[in-house]
Amino acid sequence: MDYFPIFLKLQGRPCVVVGGGDVALRKVRLLRQAGARVTVVAPELVAELAELADQGEIAHRAGEFAEADLDAAVLAIAATDDRDVNRRVAAAGEARRVPVNVVDDAELSGYITPAIVDRSPLVIAVSTGGGVPVLARLVRARLESLIPASFGALAGFAARFRDVVKARFDDVEARRTFWESVLEGPIADAVVAGNVEAAEAQMAQRLAEPDKPSGAVYLVGAGPGNPDLLTFRALRLMQQADVVLYDSLVAKELLELVRRDAERVFVGKQRANHTLPQEDINQLMVRLAKEGKRVLRLKGGDPFTFGRGGEEIEELAARGIAFEVVPGITSASGAAAYAGIPLTHRDYAQSVTFVTGHKKDGSIDLDWPALTRPQQTVVVYMGLSTARELCAAFIEHGKAADTPAAIVEAATTTRQRTLTGTLSTLPDAIDAAAIKSPAIIIVGEVVSLASRLAWYRGGNPGAGEGSKVQNGERGE
Repeated sequence: MDYFPIFLKLQGRPCVVVGGGDVALRKVRLLRQAGARVTVVAPELVAELAELADQGEIAHRAGEFAEADLDAAVLAIAATDDRDVNRRVAAAGEARRVPVNVVDDAELSGYITPAIVDRSPLVIAVSTGGGVPVLARLVRARLESLIPASFGALAGFAARFRDVVKARFDDVEARRTFWESVLEGPIADAVVAGNVEAAEAQMAQRLAEPDKPSGAVYLVGAGPGNPDLLTFRALRLMQQADVVLYDSLVAKELLELVRRDAERVFVGKQRANHTLPQEDINQLMVRLAKEGKRVLRLKGGDPFTFGRGGEEIEELAARGIAFEVVPGITSASGAAAYAGIPLTHRDYAQSVTFVTGHKKDGSIDLDWPALTRPQQTVVVYMGLSTARELCAAFIEHGKAADTPAAIVEAATTTRQRTLTGTLSTLPDAIDAAAIKSPAIIIVGEVVSLASRLAWYRGGNPGAGEGSKVQNGERGE
């Protein structure tokens, strides 16, 4: 180990930055974030540093560096483009036992400044010993994507309970086990989700009954199918879950991202074949959570957009089960974006309406006056089985037969197929191409843009007469 990693407490302590340019400005920002009292030594300052000096936020000694500038300093940074000046700063620091960093010059530096992931009070420093700063920044960028911004809140939350937990558990091993269960379980998830009040209540219960299982349910939107469209939060929960309840709209590629030793239970609904009634799904989630398990309810698209998420969390709330909802990219948004069909457009549609293809009783007795208004886009979920009746109903209720319409199968995946046509031609095209679920129907003038805006390259479909098939090719 070429450098000893250390975190210095600089609140209220004097630090000196030599140089008044943009590099010096970046270092001043870091020092101020750490609470240091900063003095900048330079003949001139860039605008932001000058403003800070005018406001009294930093001190400024105008002029060239003098060794006496470091007499009271506990830390110094040389940020000039003159190596002779930087060498003098380093030598002055060495003589006074003041650590000096010379920016981009490890040879002259008494310490180096790492790449920083700031989740205060959690701070992560990454260093390559000054040899390859770019690599340190790349590692930091990866850590930034892996570590939630709210981890700082989690660190602060845990620190508040440190003494209480220490008093509750005399044994070090018992304390460690307790903290692992807290920091990897529902309490931490509640803090990360911003629900600190719920986390505090759960923490009090855990301290009172440390051996009682503590489970939770996470309703997670898996998006339209492409794994790259998952949120970071969704991916983290998928890799932490003990049990996964998934439906038929969740792509197989997404299930591959679930923790390998997690139990997987298919609870999906397919056409004319409901594997589990909704009430049974609700009761299963409650039972598993009460057993202390982290239950992932993985849903295609977004849980609150025709995903019955509201019904499920009503039951969880009534039974006192901790839960969290993680939004996903809706199937409508994913299908439209990947088919090159803007859902709204100033020239074609000023509103968009989402609707299911049939009601709970199987009918298509929808609000047709609202759905046939001009200059709007209508997106139909679960309309494949009634596509012919739907298109006929649009026409019957006043929509022109040549209104552009499309269906997108397996949107955003490599199996995506997009058929475009009109209300009169789309049903036959669907039959001819043997389109299968999951599929989204889009009706409106915006569909006419697909031939020009389609960008995604999917599979190799076939088309029926009167339609166009697009797979990301521009045009037909």
